[in-house]
Amino acid sequence: MNIKQINQAIMFSDLTNDELTSVIDAVKWKRATIAKLTKASLSIGDNVNFTSSKTGMNMTGVVMKIAIKYVTVRTLQGAWRVPANMLTKIEDTEFA
Repeated sequence: MNIKQINQAIMFSDLTNDELTSVIDAVKWKRATIAKLTKASLSIGDNVNFTSSKTGMNMTGVVMKIAIKYVTVRTLQGAWRVPANMLTKIEDTEFA
C-alpha cells in the first residue's frame, strides 16, 4: 500500500473518532522514533539538510547543538532550531 492509498483510505472511510485517534497516535510514535534515530546519528559539526517551514527553501547547515527535541543548525541565513525528524545528515559536503 502506498501513501496515496493510505491517505485515501483515511479520508474516504467511515473511521470512528477512536480509530482516527489511533492513527494519529501511530503517526506521532513514528515521528518520535525517527527523531530519536536521527539524533543518535548526529554529532556536533555534522552537515545536515532540511526544508524550512517558514520559507519552503531547502537549507543546508552545520549542527551546533543537540537538545531533547530540537537541533540547532547554523546556516548561511543564521541559526535555526529544527525538530530532529526534519533533518537529513549529508556526507562529503564542504559547508562552513
